[in-house]
Amino acid sequence: QVQLVESGGGLVQPGGSLRLSCAASGSVFSISTMGWYRQAPGEQRELVATITSGRTTSYADSVKGRFTISRDNAKNTVYLQMDSLKPEDTGVYYCNANIRNSLTLRSYDYWGQGTQVTVSS
Repeated sequence: QVQLVESGGGLVQPGGSLRLSCAASGSVFSISTMGWYRQAPGEQRELVATITSGRTTSYADSVKGRFTISRDNAKNTVYLQMDSLKPEDTGVYYCNANIRNSLTLRSYDYWGQGTQVTVSS
């Protein structure tokens, strides 16, 4: 079984920072692209940032210059450093990873359970 466990969400004031972590465990053979998505109340889930196995990154225009995605392959972990947070960053943040399962040798997109980020004064 493969599991993604997220941590680091919480309540912060505008201009503050948070660092989200997401660790993959279980039957992991290899991990290609990892990413973060978010969903605000009443809105669709949107892509925030991605990072490939070669550490090529991409960001939504709304977070460029403020968020940084990174990964630690030895720990099967992806991070999202969020600085200069704004109220519109509020939402549930979901970790995503394309993982080749060591038992089936097939690749799937796996999702974390989501972690709440609230930016409010």
